[in-house]
Amino acid sequence: MEYVYFILRQGMIMINKAFFMRRLNDHIQYLKQIDTAVNGKSDFQGTTYRDCQLGQWLYNEAPTVIANMKNSQAKEVYESLLEPHKRFHLMGEEALQKKQAGDEVGAKSALTQLHLLSNLLTKKLLELDAMQ
Repeated sequence: MEYVYFILRQGMIMINKAFFMRRLNDHIQYLKQIDTAVNGKSDFQGTTYRDCQLGQWLYNEAPTVIANMKNSQAKEVYESLLEPHKRFHLMGEEALQKKQAGDEVGAKSALTQLHLLSNLLTKKLLELDAMQ
């Protein structure tokens, strides 16, 4: 397996070619938790856009990782992830709130919007993965 090394303040970390796929998996697992809660099968409450696994990466290590990528488009793609990711969490919160208020139609509508945002985020993460 090929590795790319990046120097961070905490030391050296290894990022293999599956790195962005792991970030994508973090995102998909979060989406599944929201789906499950809106469908009444869990009491998941969601997190803020900075506290989820993907958000922790986006707002901590990502700027350094992206800056060290050889593809000049990587920064643009990274930056285009930030606002949709924030909206994704706001829409997830809205879906959960509508579900709790008994507004099933509103919850499902918000869930549809959540999935559209998820598709966009997935596309962006796959773009980054292809740039490695």
